[in-house]
Amino acid sequence: MLHLRSMPDIEYQYFYRRNLPHYQPLGGTFFITTCLTGSIPRSTIDWYLKEKHRFEQQADNLPTSERAKREREIRRRWFSRIESALHKSTSGPIWLKDERVAKIVMDALHFFDGKRYRIDAFTVMPNHLHLVIAPLQMIATDNNALTRTEILRNQERYYSLPHIMHSIKSFTSLEGNKLLDRSGEFWQSESYDHAIRNQQEWERVIAYVINNPVKAGLVRHWQEWPYTYVRTM
Repeated sequence: MLHLRSMPDIEYQYFYRRNLPHYQPLGGTFFITTCLTGSIPRSTIDWYLKEKHRFEQQADNLPTSERAKREREIRRRWFSRIESALHKSTSGPIWLKDERVAKIVMDALHFFDGKRYRIDAFTVMPNHLHLVIAPLQMIATDNNALTRTEILRNQERYYSLPHIMHSIKSFTSLEGNKLLDRSGEFWQSESYDHAIRNQQEWERVIAYVINNPVKAGLVRHWQEWPYTYVRTM
């Protein structure tokens, strides 16, 4: 049976906008959702911006615990709205429904699996991607820009999650656009990322990811969706 690698409960945060600071707990495992550009309705984005502005106006007057609780609730509702909009979308890009494009994304995800990160699960949907990923520790080699001295100075140096996602999205954007004979932005600039706190949450997230095509009404059983992967031990 799959298990989350041994780790203590960690402090975590949700974030979506690219100008927010990226929180990467050392040794953390992450749930990521990234969408094709133009796939999130303007009304959903406007709702989030309005709720975020309202929260920011009240945040300074709230106790720390209450502030964190409210922010988590906003982010949870935001993700729920995104997912609902993506599943119900009757317009907007669905380039990932093309099996050739889906394969580009799947191959790109697997390319550094076991080298720079560990993939626990993913599913490529017609207009978005769900991914559970854990950046790995860097190991100094003769060809590695990270020197042995730097490794020794910081034994907990992990590959950067933003850099990992940037690499994946950049490559798949280039190759996807080339195949589709188009140009311009391919992925939404922002992603929805969540640091998984413990084994129980990890199991819930894995189940959510692999069952997403079922929830969207694309297949009856998750094993029928050809663009789903789950790591086995």
